[in-house]
Amino acid sequence: MSKQKTHKGLAKRVKVTGRGKVKRKRAGAGHLMSSKSGNRCRNLRKATGASAAMTKKIREALGA
Repeated sequence: MSKQKTHKGLAKRVKVTGRGKVKRKRAGAGHLMSSKSGNRCRNLRKATGASAAMTKKIREALGA
């Protein structure tokens, strides 16, 4: 049986931490920032974790 390939598109967007959690960028910070408050813009810059269900799927796709 062949080995599973890493999903390269996903690998560029997420990072698996040392303890196996998945770090990702928040959605909604691409453009149209002038209508959003400064506080909201600041919070969008921070990374966040993926849910437990998504973490399992992501780690499977990355082979991590």
